[in-house]
Amino acid sequence: MIIGNKVRLRDRKLGDAPNDYSWQANPELAQLNASPPLTIPFTQYLLTYLEELLSPPPTQHNFVIETRDSQHIGNCFCYHINRAKHDAEIGITIGNRNYQNRGYGTDAIITLLDYIFQTTSLNRIYLKTLVSNQQAQQCFKKCGFTPSGYLDKDDYSFILMETRRKQWQEQRLAKPITPERKPRRG
Repeated sequence: MIIGNKVRLRDRKLGDAPNDYSWQANPELAQLNASPPLTIPFTQYLLTYLEELLSPPPTQHNFVIETRDSQHIGNCFCYHINRAKHDAEIGITIGNRNYQNRGYGTDAIITLLDYIFQTTSLNRIYLKTLVSNQQAQQCFKKCGFTPSGYLDKDDYSFILMETRRKQWQEQRLAKPITPERKPRRG
């Protein structure tokens, strides 16, 4: 478990599948992720979910975002991990609407970045978000990401953003990690 100020990041487990399924089937959340909502039956989804838990892809790590009182509120991902290029892409979904726009996503991203830069040799973390999703862009800017380009794909327009280890270190010098903020497995 990786502990932030407001959230904890932990590995996924089978019991998380119902929330994940409902969030991926939600048309509004799917639109924010530039993907179609799930339409497969839950039983079929559960088989795929279990398969991913038993054999996770080597270039991806999925985390559950939960509150400090263990409420599952979303997920974040580190994927397209390229150890040769020392970079990876991240993504996030706060599926529980009661926790949107309340700083939980920002804390989850900062916690994930702290963990990545303190425990891996990755130097560059990048992401893409819809051009129309100003809220997400503001969150990512707060976390130290800067715009790096644009991408049009599958009828969607994305803004590309990135942060680098050196930026993160400079940001951390300006705002040191407190004991509660130190990412730790526990």
